[in-house]
Amino acid sequence: MALETPGEARAHLLGPLDSHYLDVEALPWKPTPVAGIDMKVLVQDKDSGLLTALFRWAPGTVLPLHEHVEIEQSWVLEGSIVDAEGECKAGSYVWRPQGNRHIATSPNGALVLSFFLKPNVFVDQFAGQKLE
Repeated sequence: MALETPGEARAHLLGPLDSHYLDVEALPWKPTPVAGIDMKVLVQDKDSGLLTALFRWAPGTVLPLHEHVEIEQSWVLEGSIVDAEGECKAGSYVWRPQGNRHIATSPNGALVLSFFLKPNVFVDQFAGQKLE
């Protein structure tokens, strides 16, 4: 596993078994293929697809139809995310099983901590692209 945090200032000073204490505020926001969603990658393994990231959704953002290749877990820190199955508000958590398909929106914006074992696969507009 090749775990990394892009932009981690002290990574070059750490040994292979050292803990990585991150200054999340200092990490850069990175655009995603979806307009209105930016992310801060906390840890990733590009080979396996593992990703833990903070996602910032602008008000009115729509995440097109996508499928979760493996379990997806999200904890909403601010705002809310909504789909046909329900709404996950600030302080709440939702997990979706492998194979779940949905369109997600954020009517008023959101800050979401999400965990993926594999990247989502977009079914329509971004077919074949990964959200990373």
